Amino acid sequence: MRALVLTGPGKAEVQEVEPPVADLGQVVVDVERAGVCGTDVELFTGEMSYLHTGRSWYPLRPGHEWCGTVTALGDGVDATWLGRRVTGDTMLGCGRCDRCRKGRHHVCADLAEIGISRGRAGALAEQLAVPASALHALPDTVDAASGALVEPGGNALRSVHAAGLQPGERLLVLGTGTIGLLVALFARARGAEVHLMGRDDDGLRLARRLGFDDAWTRPSLPALPWNAVVDASNAPHLPALALELVEPAGRVVYIGLAGTPSTLDTRDLLLKDVTAVGILGGSAGLPGAIAAYADGSVDARPLVAATVGLAETMDVLAGHRPAGAGPGPKIHIDPRR
Repeated sequence: MRALVLTGPGKAEVQEVEPPVADLGQVVVDVERAGVCGTDVELFTGEMSYLHTGRSWYPLRPGHEWCGTVTALGDGVDATWLGRRVTGDTMLGCGRCDRCRKGRHHVCADLAEIGISRGRAGALAEQLAVPASALHALPDTVDAASGALVEPGGNALRSVHAAGLQPGERLLVLGTGTIGLLVALFARARGAEVHLMGRDDDGLRLARRLGFDDAWTRPSLPALPWNAVVDASNAPHLPALALELVEPAGRVVYIGLAGTPSTLDTRDLLLKDVTAVGILGGSAGLPGAIAAYADGSVDARPLVAATVGLAETMDVLAGHRPAGAGPGPKIHIDPRR
């Protein structure tokens, strides 16, 4: 089968590789759609920290935002999975440790991440092997574009839950990339008053098209009481700004990652009695994301700027937008093209 392989920093190619086999407890999925994420870009450029700690290595087959159809079953897998459209959890814990038993497999010490770490092959390929325990079925009302947005949607939904807002309370989202816009969409669906802050007016254009009239740059940001702030950016100075802006006794949620260390003063955290929450992975948010896409309360499809074939993925990873791409931040790959 064809798969995208990262062979070194800045080097990628589509290769013919052996198709996956459904081992005990696993299924094989024919990939229908896969998203390109900032993590994939960092793995391509060599900037991803896992490459320096030994958690990831080349050659590497990326892709962790995906959907497809189950076409083969390993021993021990319920036969009803065969032929079903699915997506799946990126985070694969050992299943035996205390963290996994408490539902925290996303922080398992032996965690492997599909398309990211410990040699787990990813979904930028025609087929993918996945443990059946990581599968989530997709209703017919969730199309391919939405199905491949479930994983980032789960991250965003976990961020909204962590913000702890009541309907009508005010949320400020820092960053207008995929996660920032998804956070805004899920928060609005739950009755929050949502504001976004972006770098410039160009970056806010899609947010306004999505109906977020309260979209600001830093100079234009109004001095309002923010019940919660979600930092969904990759700017190293914004974690401290989030803490500065949030109301005393409010909540700050950190889901963005900067390429360099961020600094904030814990005295500000303490003296404002602020709750700060970090979000790693969308595992617990996946069912809720699927449900919101299925019932139409969240439509994330406008975030997809273009869908291209596997051979064009290298250009996408290198930062080139496909010809005719829309304004959205997300590029999808159809491996069958």
